[in-house]
Amino acid sequence: MNEMRDILIVGGGLNGPALALALARQGLGVTVIDALPEKARRAADFDGRAYSLALASVRLLRAIGVWERVEEKAQPILQIKVSDGRAGEGPAPFFVQFDHGEIEEGPMGHMVEDRFLRRALLDAMKDEPGITRVTGTVESQEVTQSGMRLRLASGRDLTGRMIVGCDGRASATAGRAGIARTGWGYGQTALVASVQHERPHGGVAHQFFMPPGPLAILPLPGNMSSIVWSESDATAAGFAALDDDEFMSVLRPRFGDFLGEISLRGKRFSYPLGLSVANRFVADRLVLVGDAAHGMHPIAGQGLNAGLRDVGALAEVVTQAARRGEDFTAPDVLERYQRWRRFDTATLAMMTDVTNRLFSNDNPLLRLGRDLGLGAVNALPGLRRGLIREAAGLTGELPELMRG
Repeated sequence: MNEMRDILIVGGGLNGPALALALARQGLGVTVIDALPEKARRAADFDGRAYSLALASVRLLRAIGVWERVEEKAQPILQIKVSDGRAGEGPAPFFVQFDHGEIEEGPMGHMVEDRFLRRALLDAMKDEPGITRVTGTVESQEVTQSGMRLRLASGRDLTGRMIVGCDGRASATAGRAGIARTGWGYGQTALVASVQHERPHGGVAHQFFMPPGPLAILPLPGNMSSIVWSESDATAAGFAALDDDEFMSVLRPRFGDFLGEISLRGKRFSYPLGLSVANRFVADRLVLVGDAAHGMHPIAGQGLNAGLRDVGALAEVVTQAARRGEDFTAPDVLERYQRWRRFDTATLAMMTDVTNRLFSNDNPLLRLGRDLGLGAVNALPGLRRGLIREAAGLTGELPELMRG
């Protein structure tokens, strides 16, 4: 007979393990169900994928015992430069530059490679006795008198007082609970890769807005940068089909020569872009976290950061309820999490949607207006500092794990 666990987490990517650690460190018994075996999660080869972690997310990772495992492999983001322009023409004369020296807390964030972050989460889970990791695919879920029952494809049953879906935008956990999604595609695809360059980047992240979509150039340790390059679906499909040399020939005029010669490192990936938000974040003994609750354009690099804020909020709601002797699976308790996170994510989704629509076009009037707007922001220190704090994830109602 299976042991009744406090929380069953479906999804072993990034948010699921982070949530497991946050809950287990408060004395709760957690099982993480991962569709991939541990060996696959620990793939050691450099593949070019990396994450921009806001300062608030770094604080959470430190609080759950993960950050010290990746800190030496992370690259601080010291400046962010946002500019407008066209491929081959370089940036427009008006831009906005954010410098970490304008706030007291330190770097606005860090870049960490996917392979290092995943391995650190796995190692931290292994060291936490309150966490059990199970490899398998969930076939069904049902509410029982005392909790939830999950049946795996292997035929094994797992029981818990509550389940949390951390299984991505196509969340089967949400689908089985009858939770629909609202959203739309942008007709854009993100091309993701890493490049090596001659000159040091100085810890500067660049966001270069071009008519088809933005190009983000994000600093990695050494003379390396991660790129997230958004193009129209048809153009991106053509570029993705090119061999590496041909791909670099179309990237170079967009990237520019400010870092000297560039060369491709690791694999290339492509992802269709769209907005997708679950109509509810909670159901009977069920909660959605991360992309299972909300997926948005990577224009501000907030996807994982929004998911980790979910982690912090849910861990706080659950553990505070448990300390007070409440049933943390009760509808009114789970509603606290939903109220906290739905407004925040809806606001962020709207901001990324509007920004993408405003900048991903070549309308001359809009170009003039946004260029003047960037210049105005750059000239107003108070507004600029507010946006720096926003980029660092330090605004709004922060979960305790993100307060430092």
